[in-house]
Amino acid sequence: MTMDLATKFGPSSRRLRLETLVRLRWVAVAGQLLTVILVAYWFDFSLPLMTCLGLVAALAAANALLSVAFPPTYRLEPVAAFAVLALDLFQMGALLFITGGLANPFAPLICIPVIISFASQPNRHSIALFVTALAFITLLAFTPFPLPWFEGRTPEVHPLLQLGMWSSIVSMMAFAAFYAYRVSQEATLLADALTATELILQREKHLHQLDGLAAAAAHELGTPLATISVVAKEMERELGQDERYREDVQLLRSQSERCRDILRRLTTLASEGEAHMREMPLSSLIEEVIAPHRELGIKVELIELSSRVGEPVGSRNPAILYGLGNLLENAVDYARSKVTVTVDHSPTSVTVAIEDDGVGFSPGVLQRIGEPYVTSRQGESRAGGLGLGLFIAKTLLERSGASLQFENGETLGSGARVVVQWPREFMEADTPL
Repeated sequence: MTMDLATKFGPSSRRLRLETLVRLRWVAVAGQLLTVILVAYWFDFSLPLMTCLGLVAALAAANALLSVAFPPTYRLEPVAAFAVLALDLFQMGALLFITGGLANPFAPLICIPVIISFASQPNRHSIALFVTALAFITLLAFTPFPLPWFEGRTPEVHPLLQLGMWSSIVSMMAFAAFYAYRVSQEATLLADALTATELILQREKHLHQLDGLAAAAAHELGTPLATISVVAKEMERELGQDERYREDVQLLRSQSERCRDILRRLTTLASEGEAHMREMPLSSLIEEVIAPHRELGIKVELIELSSRVGEPVGSRNPAILYGLGNLLENAVDYARSKVTVTVDHSPTSVTVAIEDDGVGFSPGVLQRIGEPYVTSRQGESRAGGLGLGLFIAKTLLERSGASLQFENGETLGSGARVVVQWPREFMEADTPL
């Protein structure tokens, strides 16, 4: 289920909000307009003023049109976002082309649409925009328009310096785009994994609340069913000797009694089992975690280092059950023949260690545990690799107050070991988890 969630909420499902682009473009309009006015009137440099103002006005008009045509919350499809960013690229490229090309100190700003695209759009659109920007940067090196400068002076840029400027802008654009892409990818994966974590935790809580729903259903259905039972008894007394109705009346009464028995069992489950379902000692919690994994062909050995007398009694926390269960399932997947679960408690702490006799964590995985979608150990498992489930388990356990330590055995290939430790007060019944 978690991998389906990751697919559903992955990077391809993200949409760039139009309002974000609109605000950024107004900043660009203001900056370009201020720069053109300062160069033309403050420094009194010669430049194609009307053409520059026309390009700035075109960007402002396109921005105003988008603001009027779409609501602020509208999110752009990838193709539409590519078109908007390409328009920004063309406008900036044209403005730089008529004001000195690569000699213009503002030439690196042409990278901005590409960086935005790599941070928010699918790769195919971003790469297309990168190639377009690369063509524009190359074209800027051959512009016939000089850099606006003092009257009577024409700054000359050596071709080697032009090449250096071209190389620096292209390399900056490539590095910044890749960096934005990686940061965006990691943030998206983390957000998707946390979403899956919340959904799984909610599912566990809903399952835990089914006993209350059963009690409510039994209470609501009890009164009408009792009425049906009374009427069935009266009908049996009056029509029990009539061959035409005897079997039907007996069937009606027997089925009503069966329904009452079912509701009685549901009521008993909800009332008598409520206490042990809501609160359980540490030993019972560990046994509930281990039980589903005893029949999988791998021996699961439980070692209790401290006595059950005085063990902590805490609330039945779905987050702890799921987290420990996932860690144990992973250990069973990679074990050769045996998994050891060691439990210890003291007046200040509760410790659970899960150790298998497999090949252990590879150095690369050991360094990245805690990130979503870490997908391999040193060897192959029987039921899949380390993936989103381990991230979810770690997140849930840490939210319950635990600290986790992942390590390998003392010798090479002696298995993996996970130590989970809580402050004792986090495992007591009077502490909300």
